[in-house]
Amino acid sequence: MNIPENLRYTHDHEWLRADEKGVFVGITDFAQSELGDIVYIDITSLGQHVTKGEAFGTVEAVKAVSELFIPISGKVVAVNENLNNQPDLVNSDPYGKGWIIQLEPDDMNDTGNLLDAAAYTELIGA
Repeated sequence: MNIPENLRYTHDHEWLRADEKGVFVGITDFAQSELGDIVYIDITSLGQHVTKGEAFGTVEAVKAVSELFIPISGKVVAVNENLNNQPDLVNSDPYGKGWIIQLEPDDMNDTGNLLDAAAYTELIGA
């Protein structure tokens, strides 16, 4: 199970990465493996402000449809357009090419309830 040290994680299996390119959100390797083959991603919040914990879209897999929850409050400023034709990028590269949205956060210090890699590893029992 791949759990990068440089990310923060939610109890709902989303990840958050802040770097020089921006703030990105996706689902974890654990989540994509539990869902199975991802066939469609529906982001309903592009251009909207979303409050921490709110759903920002859904991911549809062969096994189930699951809501996606925002890890910190902010405006959804971009959606990974590559997922329109290749939703399976979330399966093959969940932390890289399979990112789902880019976020303009209200406050980057609002990450107090997010888990580091060790705590997320413990959460999923890996």
